[in-house]
Amino acid sequence: MNIRAQVSMVFHLDKCIGCHTCSVACKNIWTDRKGTEYMWWNNVETMPGTGYPTLWEDPEKYTGGWENQEGKLRLKLHWRLGGLSNIFFNPYLPTVDDYYEPWTYEYENLFNAPEGDDQPTARAISMITGKPMEIEAGPNWDDDLGGSPVYAKNDPNLEGLTEEERQQLNELERVVFFYLPRICNHCLNPGCAAACPAGAIYKRGEDGIVLLSQEKCRAWRMCISGCPYKKTYFNWSTGKSEKCILCYPRLESGQPPACFHACVGRIRYLGILLYDADRIEGVANVADADLVDAQRSMIRDPEDPQVVAAARANGISDAMIDSARKSPVYKFVKKWRLALPLHPDFRTLPMLFYVPPMLPVLAKVKDGHYDLPGASDGRLAPLLSSLQQARMPLRYMASLFSAGNEETVAAVYRKLIAVRIYMRAQRVKDVPEAEVQEALAQGKTTPEEAEAIFRLTSLPTFEERFVVPPLAREAAIEQTLDPFTHKPEAGFGFRQAPERRW
Repeated sequence: MNIRAQVSMVFHLDKCIGCHTCSVACKNIWTDRKGTEYMWWNNVETMPGTGYPTLWEDPEKYTGGWENQEGKLRLKLHWRLGGLSNIFFNPYLPTVDDYYEPWTYEYENLFNAPEGDDQPTARAISMITGKPMEIEAGPNWDDDLGGSPVYAKNDPNLEGLTEEERQQLNELERVVFFYLPRICNHCLNPGCAAACPAGAIYKRGEDGIVLLSQEKCRAWRMCISGCPYKKTYFNWSTGKSEKCILCYPRLESGQPPACFHACVGRIRYLGILLYDADRIEGVANVADADLVDAQRSMIRDPEDPQVVAAARANGISDAMIDSARKSPVYKFVKKWRLALPLHPDFRTLPMLFYVPPMLPVLAKVKDGHYDLPGASDGRLAPLLSSLQQARMPLRYMASLFSAGNEETVAAVYRKLIAVRIYMRAQRVKDVPEAEVQEALAQGKTTPEEAEAIFRLTSLPTFEERFVVPPLAREAAIEQTLDPFTHKPEAGFGFRQAPERRW
């Protein structure tokens, strides 16, 4: 048993309001430099949709992640010899059309326009060519257009839906969508690190954060192809790849990452997970239907004496172990089994988990009133029917969060519905006790657990959402520099232009 610590995250999608405050916070701090115009380390997508970069989920277009081939785990991108043959030509990179052509505006036309009868305008100017351009795409171009036949019809997750289900999603009065914020997943089995010929990408031993060394990067850009989530970007100005660093300077000072801190909907949770590193290859190699349960099984109980002893043997401090016991991520992922990884079928074992959004109920208007299927006894409708009557097909959510295993997602929704029914019975008092007990039984939960889920979802304090562990970097780096001299000078990227090597 090789116990290691991993800083992990949970995003509660039912609380995301799509305000993009997280994206702006990240952009202002990390990607407001030359060469990073198209970088969005944090972006918020509308689902169904094609995402950013376009069709990043399409396994036929890109070859990121891993695959099970004849019982062995291998990169989809290439074998070692294949990587050598393509080292000077990588055919699996997103193009500027898959991202968008970055632009600015002729602001001088506004500031310096002479007095006249017409209204001065600021035309869009390409930041690549410097010439006027028509804006045809952006980082959230299909924002709020989920379910539309124009933007969402090419979503790869819709392939398993029937024609009737697709038509229901496209009907004007039934259009349904939800928001999917995305950052680097800081995977346990990162495809970007495995694909990099220069070994520039690595996981920090003390917290599992995946970083990209700007000194070692040689711009092969295999990391971009190897990452199935396409969260690594190339800086054309410095000639280096860059990615989300989970704001590790903030974590080291006890603060959550900027996108977490800025989140208006308070959907984000951060904490430590203890996992068995010896099981990484075995877990990543199981059948698609078993991926979620296998990944949960490698997350170990921080209260288990054997796990604690193995963690201490690996140098994990008692303070880190104590943080793992208080981790909200452990509760959502392992204890309550509510949070799921995004596309576990990529087999990178992502450490960012999502609580799926509650699905609106399909209904029709009859005689001026909503006619919900199964309505009886003069009540609005039996609340337990909401899963069967959901407007967003369960098959779609399973494609996103459980590699197609619908039962895994259905179990999550049954528990979420049970919490909703129980709390409604407690607060509104309009649900019969028999229905409450039936909901709790179907959700495999208890009143105490339902209350705990409700409190951590709806009423958490700042300290309950973000259990930032002491990362103890003072024990992991050389003590050769005066920290008061070094701190104001240390930052991300280069302070001097790098030497070009090609």
